[in-house]
Amino acid sequence: MLLNQQIADNKLRRMALEIAERNHSKASLILMGIKDNGLIIANMIAEYLKRDFLGSIKVISIELDKKHPTEIKLSEEVDFNNASVVLVDDVANSGKTMLYALKPILEKHPSQIETLVLVERTYKKFPIAIDYVGLSVATTQTQSIIVEVKDQVISGAYVTEIV
Repeated sequence: MLLNQQIADNKLRRMALEIAERNHSKASLILMGIKDNGLIIANMIAEYLKRDFLGSIKVISIELDKKHPTEIKLSEEVDFNNASVVLVDDVANSGKTMLYALKPILEKHPSQIETLVLVERTYKKFPIAIDYVGLSVATTQTQSIIVEVKDQVISGAYVTEIV
C-alpha cells in the first residue's frame, strides 16, 4: 500500500496549506474536482483551506469518460474569466484526463490554472505538470495506481498491474 488513510489525510492538509500560501493574495479560488475521487479530494481540500485561505472557495465537479474524454460536463456554469482555478484529481496516471479536463477552462480566460493530485505517477504520456503532489511514485507502463475511497474519505492508495 502506498498510502493509508492517515498519511493521505496529512498529504491533503499539506497541499491545502500550500494552496493557501501560493494564493494568499487572491480573492477567490475555484476547485474543480474530476468525478468521482477528484471531487471528493476537492471537497476535502476546500474544508482544509477554510482555516488558512481568507478568500472565497467554490467547488465544482467535472464529469468525463476517462478512457474516451470527448464530452466534458461541469456541475454548473462558472465564470472562469480572471479566476484562479485548481484542477483536482486522485491520480495522474498518463496525464490524459487532466489534459482533457482543462478544455472548458481554456475556453475562458482564467488568471491562473493549477493542478493537484494525491498520487502522481512519474511516467506520463501527456504533457501535464502537476503543481501540488501528495506522493510521486515511479511505476512501469504495466502498472496503475488506485485510490480507494470509503464513506467520502480517502482510505488508501496502492499500485496494481494493468491487465
